[in-house]
Amino acid sequence: MALNSQSFSNNEIDLKDIITTYTKQWKWFVLSVLFALVLAFLYIRYTTPEYAAKAKIQILEDKNSGSELSAFSDLNILGAPKNKVEDEIEILNSRSNFIEVVKDLKLNVKVIALGNVKDSELYNNRPFNINFIANDSVINASKFEFFIELSTATTFGFSEEEDSPLKIFSYGKSIPTKVGDIIITPNLPYFDGYMNRKLKVELKPLFMVAESYQQKIIVSPADDFSNIINISLNDPIKEKAIDIIDYLIYTYNQNAIEDKQMVADKTSTFIDERINEISTDLSSVDQDAEDFKSSKGITDIASEANLAMNVGTASRQELDNARMQLNIASGVKEFVSNESGYERLPSNIGLNDPTIAQTTAKYNELVATRERLLQSADAQNPMIVSLDNELDGLKQTMTSSLAGMERNLGQQVNNLSGQLSRMNSIRYSAPKNQRELTDITRQQQTTESLYLYLLQKREESQIAAASSPAKSKVVDNAYQEGITPVTPKKSLIYLASMILGLLLPFSVIYGNDLLDNKIHSKNGLEKLINNEIPVLAELPRLSKKDSQMVRKDDRSVLGESLRILRTNLDYLIKTKSSGRNNVIYVTSSVPGEGKTFLASNLAIIFANTHKKVLLIGADIRNPKLYNFFSSTEVDRLNKTNRNGDIGLTEFLYDDSLSVKDIINPMLVNTNTIDVIYSGKIPPNPSELLMSDRVKELIEEVSGQYDYVVVDTAPLMVVTDTLLISAYADHIIYVTRAGVTESKVVDFPMKLREEGKLKGLSFVVNDVKESNLGYGGKYGYGYGKTTKKWWKF
Repeated sequence: MALNSQSFSNNEIDLKDIITTYTKQWKWFVLSVLFALVLAFLYIRYTTPEYAAKAKIQILEDKNSGSELSAFSDLNILGAPKNKVEDEIEILNSRSNFIEVVKDLKLNVKVIALGNVKDSELYNNRPFNINFIANDSVINASKFEFFIELSTATTFGFSEEEDSPLKIFSYGKSIPTKVGDIIITPNLPYFDGYMNRKLKVELKPLFMVAESYQQKIIVSPADDFSNIINISLNDPIKEKAIDIIDYLIYTYNQNAIEDKQMVADKTSTFIDERINEISTDLSSVDQDAEDFKSSKGITDIASEANLAMNVGTASRQELDNARMQLNIASGVKEFVSNESGYERLPSNIGLNDPTIAQTTAKYNELVATRERLLQSADAQNPMIVSLDNELDGLKQTMTSSLAGMERNLGQQVNNLSGQLSRMNSIRYSAPKNQRELTDITRQQQTTESLYLYLLQKREESQIAAASSPAKSKVVDNAYQEGITPVTPKKSLIYLASMILGLLLPFSVIYGNDLLDNKIHSKNGLEKLINNEIPVLAELPRLSKKDSQMVRKDDRSVLGESLRILRTNLDYLIKTKSSGRNNVIYVTSSVPGEGKTFLASNLAIIFANTHKKVLLIGADIRNPKLYNFFSSTEVDRLNKTNRNGDIGLTEFLYDDSLSVKDIINPMLVNTNTIDVIYSGKIPPNPSELLMSDRVKELIEEVSGQYDYVVVDTAPLMVVTDTLLISAYADHIIYVTRAGVTESKVVDFPMKLREEGKLKGLSFVVNDVKESNLGYGGKYGYGYGKTTKKWWKF
């Protein structure tokens, strides 16, 4: 209930009135809740349920023993790479992975069984198979739909529009469409269950379906520092959700294995090339040794040169090692310089520079990323261009590093050669033949050791690649979580519908009361005026079937209300000791609030007590009194002739007329009342009412009658009532429930404070039955029996 002026009394909120405002409308709350529950039931009934599928995998750390690059771990070039769970989640949830899943599972082709209200997708139970003759590139990028109706065991109906006529085709025959020819063949295990039913086939672009599932799937770590990843997907078909998750995991692991195999193959290719080169060098050195011994006639000179060999061994070993490093660096530099495009580089081939090894590993990782992105994008994609720029930079860095290393190793070789020359000069006494043979032998051993080393590493690389495990371990394969659908949630929807059902009438009532500025009952009016002026009674709202005139011994709500009004008014009359105090004005703010209705019935209810009553129609601008007593009901009840040609207007104009000339005796419900009609409408009503004849009339009739009821003009429309208000003993101000605004009451209150209205009191007319009584605590109506709503 709005906290307007009717909700306050002495700056306090009447909580009981607020609650009553809503409890009186309990039927609307019940109907609204029932309607909301029905809508919730229909929503649940016709909403396609979704089931949850979940899986759990563990990201495995790469170990030296399990990596295809671990063959060169003894050179201490590469560190063990570490997987970051966040990065692996991004890779697992990548668009390219989902495109591959959708392509392999053919999720871009959907078969739907059409229903009267709800359609359902067929996944593993399709009654027919679809074969597209066009290239996969065309099918995967097309958007197309058509309809099929299985007519017989040999024929079916085909149409591209749902409402268009079906064309009959035989199974196995080509059907020309805008995406190429299509061949439909029956799937016998499920064929009979869909006979004479219309099925819809939807073909969507591959990337569109992949992106939709990429958005629906949820991939998240199990904990902040855990290598466990949870994967979940909601779908109307639980089998499809399980298949998508399982195949996504398979695709993720398979791509990782292929990446590792590609690096291993590149490494093996490089080693094979180096083995071929070193094999030629080894053959040449062997031939040199053979030619030298043959030409010099040497068979065994080891004992002769033993002393010289011991002295120069250390220097020679360092020189050989530097030459080997120089040889490898030169080969790698030549390989990098001659490479065209972006291919994986050999890594861990014996160089002692960790910077070059790290750069090579990073270059291979970026090449792998570039190749995956090229599966779903072209070379002009900004991400591909960015990777190309980064790869070019790494290649330049690597070339520069290898050149620097080559220069350093060359200088080192030169230094060691000079040092060895000095040692050889010391050994001047050693036979020249022994020295030359020793050089050839050492070169032969160095080349042979490098050859054997590369053969060993080639085998180790292939073994490591073949035994390399997947990137992840499946902890839990995809499974359905629970047997009930996750959406729609019935309990939550019913609860929300009940709350909405309660809020809707509450909001309407609250909004209506918040904007309401009308008077609705006696209780509300009394709070508004703070009980400064008496509210004599409230009159009920009458239907078209109810009588507008109170009868004698009338036990209706109207009759009882008028008796309360009569009793309260008699009390006010008797409290005044001076004079008769029997002149009662009935007025209102504007026309249509029921003052004529109240004045007429008030006169009748007084007459029912066998009092002498006079009813005067003083609203000479808009007379309604004659119309009220001219109704069919009154005509049937009236037993006397009435003279409506002359009235108050004629009396005020013509001084020759007496009071008895304008009085019309009437028989109403076996009781007689006298009525003075307004007469003809004058051109100057205000000036006419200022005549002294009005005072003479009131003084004369007040002495002749027990009660004089005067139906006056509305106060806020004209000044007629104020012109004659001095002759009134009591003024009944009529307000109409639901019509009279609250602020209008300030007008008669102000006139009372100014002394222009005396004996002011209020009556509330046209009150709804639910508002009768104080706050609905009690009411009238004992004169009639109302059938309870739950009884039939």
